[in-house]
Amino acid sequence: MTDYGEEQRNELEAIESIYPDSFTVLSDDPASFTITVTSDAGEDDEMVEVTLKFTYVEKYPDEPPLWEIDSKENLEDRDAEDVLKLLQQQAEENLGMVMIFTLVTAVQEKLNEIVDQIKIRQEEEQKRQERETEEAEKKHFQGTVVTIENFLTWKAGFEKDMSELKKRILQREEELAGKNKLTGKQLFERDHNLDTSDIQFLEEAGNSVEVDESLFQDIDDLDLDEDDPDFDPLALGSDED
Repeated sequence: MTDYGEEQRNELEAIESIYPDSFTVLSDDPASFTITVTSDAGEDDEMVEVTLKFTYVEKYPDEPPLWEIDSKENLEDRDAEDVLKLLQQQAEENLGMVMIFTLVTAVQEKLNEIVDQIKIRQEEEQKRQERETEEAEKKHFQGTVVTIENFLTWKAGFEKDMSELKKRILQREEELAGKNKLTGKQLFERDHNLDTSDIQFLEEAGNSVEVDESLFQDIDDLDLDEDDPDFDPLALGSDED
């Protein structure tokens, strides 16, 4: 009969000696502990880190331990999901044997791969941003490519705008012309003094209006033959000359 307790205690002693700076015991019954796993440094010193929490079940190692990610640093959620899937796969392959060291080693290698992937992602993102910037600059200098369809659409809109503008101009001119050209009635309504202006002028003049009577002749002293067909009143002045 397998002594699960003894196997678990022996593994804990070995794990503590292998990871003295990253191993932390959380509880003894059931045995629970954490191990912090850090990737190797990348080209630009980028690193990722994850702290794994393991808990022994009663029949470990014939049954897999419980695990979870207790904390992570510079590790995206999708990469954390990959780490959990890897643990599941490794645990299934190592049932019946103590496996904590194997699981941690697999995670260590996975984190190193993730560091390389992060570098590739950063380069791809930088290239994408450069392409977008370049395309935006091309559009800024080239403008919109003219096609028959978008030209006809622009032309229809332009003609519509010009037609409306002409209508507004004509309407404005008609309004201004109507204001400047007033009828007699409109003039009278605007100035009620027009009907009394002539009378007022005569009253103000009074007796100062003089008439030169020498300019007139007695109509009876003129020898006028109005029945004469050759009579020309305009010739009277010329005869006297």
